Amino acid sequence: MIFLTITSSMALYAEVNYHTLFNNAVIESIFETRSDEAMSYINADSIIYVIVFGIVPSIWIAMVKITKRESFIKDIVARVALIGIACTAILLVGLTTFKSYASVGRNNHFLNRMIIPGHVYAGGKYLYTKFIYKPLPFKQQGLDAKLSLSKNHKPTLFVMILGETARTYNYAYNGYNKDINPYTKNEGIISFKNVESCGTYTALSVPCMFSNLTRAHYNQDRAYSQDNAVDIIHRAGAKVLWLDNDGGSKGVADRVNYQAIDPSQHNQFCNGTSCYDSVMLDKAQRFIDKGDTNKFLVLHLIGSHGPTYFKRYPKAFDKFKPSCNRSDIENCTDEEIKNVYDNTILYTDFVTEQMIKMLKAKEDKYNVALLYMSDHGESLGENGFYLHGAPFSIAPKEQKHVPWLLWLPNQYAQAKGLNKACLEKKENQAGLSQDNLFPSLLSLYGVKSKVINPNLDIAASCRVKA
Repeated sequence: MIFLTITSSMALYAEVNYHTLFNNAVIESIFETRSDEAMSYINADSIIYVIVFGIVPSIWIAMVKITKRESFIKDIVARVALIGIACTAILLVGLTTFKSYASVGRNNHFLNRMIIPGHVYAGGKYLYTKFIYKPLPFKQQGLDAKLSLSKNHKPTLFVMILGETARTYNYAYNGYNKDINPYTKNEGIISFKNVESCGTYTALSVPCMFSNLTRAHYNQDRAYSQDNAVDIIHRAGAKVLWLDNDGGSKGVADRVNYQAIDPSQHNQFCNGTSCYDSVMLDKAQRFIDKGDTNKFLVLHLIGSHGPTYFKRYPKAFDKFKPSCNRSDIENCTDEEIKNVYDNTILYTDFVTEQMIKMLKAKEDKYNVALLYMSDHGESLGENGFYLHGAPFSIAPKEQKHVPWLLWLPNQYAQAKGLNKACLEKKENQAGLSQDNLFPSLLSLYGVKSKVINPNLDIAASCRVKA
């Protein structure tokens, strides 16, 4: 009971301040969150909640003395009577207000997730799935995958930047009224403006977006038990490296070369608990410089991960002020929250530009290109929502709409037989989503395979006929 009370106080804080609903998705995110990320939620307000609603009641519970009734029969009768009174009260409420409750319950299925301590059920279900459930047999995908020969016979050097918590509405490319993309604005970026994520949290979106399963048919067990786009690019003959600054690839890079950034180090990029994303640039440079074969590089950013947005960028990038430089963002104004979040997008733009510069320096030897896509969006106080992780069916658009950027030099387009102007015309195409990433990524890289669905491939209709 004491454990239940204390954990419920934590759940209450998150629900009241962040509108967090403790479904299986949120529980999964909690178990997969790094200790430094978890520490960012500890602040004066959260401590007060735990003390007032958790520790103090727990002390009272501990002081209660339980005495057994002399008669077992009397004990049973008393318990049955209490249950009967409770059921009668529920029945009376139901009979007098059934119409109202029926409509509310039918139209708002998420309300059951707001019941504390519902997190106990969700936690138990997650632990069962994680440690008891047996995974499906592994199924290989794209066994016929081959790389098509580039017209100029140069190898391919393709970089994918996997963003964290970036939402499409805070990009100048998509109509945002701030100078938030000053570093890449002259690079001829193609920005697909109407892209919906697969989920509202990393543990779902990342394996989903790299799999050939659409959001409508996504199943985590299946996704973890079959090859993804990164595996297929590797099978087709590319040298692959996944650099991670965001707590892991969620299974996507399990079968390729993977390097995680150690946040415990102390240097110009890391403070002992987290690192700025530019910490990966040196490792990226070394990967690019070594050898002259086909290469595919993934940079998994910590990007705009909240609530400690101010820890995601160096002070030199604190451009938009006043900014919220604290973890309990509910105590900041909407303007401060948006400004500190915008600073993270600004810094991501800087990191992206640094990668583009590296690639430009290799155009004499490689066909180079870069793709950026965020895993999910973020709420910054709109309609009382903060952060992310809301159930997809009720999640606000800010948590579901993500940026998808493509830097495609003319040399790359010509070598791969792509009509760049055709791709640019698709910037405002409606109905795009992370379902399009799997086939489009393979196609843009130059992979030929029956596993590519041309109906979802953004480049399928933009091929130059030979």
